[in-house]
Amino acid sequence: MTDGSPGPASRPPVIYLDHNATTPLDPRVLEAIFPYLTEEYGNASSYHQMGRAAREAVEAARATTAACLGARPEEIVFTAGGTEADNLALRGVTAALRHRGRHLVTVATEHHAVLRTCESLADDGWEVTLLPVDGEGLVEPEAVKRALRPDTVLVSVMAANNETGVIQPLARISEVARQAGVLIHTDAVQAVGKIPVDMEGLGVDLLSLAGHKVYGPKGVGALYVRSGTPLISPLTGGPHEKGRRAGTENVAAIVGLAEALRLRREAGPSEAVHLAALRDRLEQGVLARLDGVKVNSGSGPRVANTSSLSFRAVDGESVLLHLDLAGICAATGSACTTDSPEPSHVLLAMGLEPRLAQGTVRFSLGHGNTAAQIDQVVEALVEIVPRLRAISTFT
Repeated sequence: MTDGSPGPASRPPVIYLDHNATTPLDPRVLEAIFPYLTEEYGNASSYHQMGRAAREAVEAARATTAACLGARPEEIVFTAGGTEADNLALRGVTAALRHRGRHLVTVATEHHAVLRTCESLADDGWEVTLLPVDGEGLVEPEAVKRALRPDTVLVSVMAANNETGVIQPLARISEVARQAGVLIHTDAVQAVGKIPVDMEGLGVDLLSLAGHKVYGPKGVGALYVRSGTPLISPLTGGPHEKGRRAGTENVAAIVGLAEALRLRREAGPSEAVHLAALRDRLEQGVLARLDGVKVNSGSGPRVANTSSLSFRAVDGESVLLHLDLAGICAATGSACTTDSPEPSHVLLAMGLEPRLAQGTVRFSLGHGNTAAQIDQVVEALVEIVPRLRAISTFT
């Protein structure tokens, strides 16, 4: 019996272009997870046969995750998501190294999981240097070098931005940090599964990732911790994850994360080529038929699936609502800042004027999108934007 309200099955077909917020669960991942939601329900810390089966699944997932990153299994710590992984990296390193110094370096365009954590550490007596970016959203390795001090213990630079998709020169920044004897962390939540990520090539000491950004389950992530990196977990409890993250392991989600990463690695460059072609089709179609449109980070290196478009003289939220009425799911920026009325801190840091920043819509594509869908989105924007401009108070 139902109350007559429409459920998910009654929704009209949608064009989903918000993959940077979350991705649909890959059916093959669901298949891998299912046994651990049903008959394989043991606690991985238990010594009986059900517990041993769960432990074997966790350790197999750890090995797969490590292989996908070019790491060693013992360097992988499973978490409840990307935000926890970022917190564990920043709080864990600062707790371990506070005797060496109390200075951190990060970038103005970081995700709030990093920025808010740095603010919290600043309240606890840490000094945080916030580096600027150029008009494409890139930070100069030389700027990182100039910011380093004898009391600097950690640099945190995002691998790929969640709003614009711009890819930072992380290998060069890592080299700068390494030469100074400073640890480096990267929030790679939007990079893993989209560009090749190899720990030796990147040279970072810590790397965060999240399952639901790579067609895996929500509520699971991982932190890579290079062997020998000092880390004191802010969580207290049992000795799980070799004492680096207390709490009973979410076996099903961990299995799903590893399977999702494996599938993303198999998809390889061919998917990136497909998504880049769709992204370019979207941008070229919009630019050819609408004036007053800016492609943010359009001249910088970007992940293939992300397009941030700023529309002059309209409000991005109004565009988003009209797209939603047309069955098109997009975003105005990070899903974590949806309730904020302020323009994106990322775009403001890149030098966009606030009114233009407020007219921004982010389209993030996935492997289920098609050229026909992109053409439909272009047609919708060509109809929506002029209509909103005609009644807009924006200039």
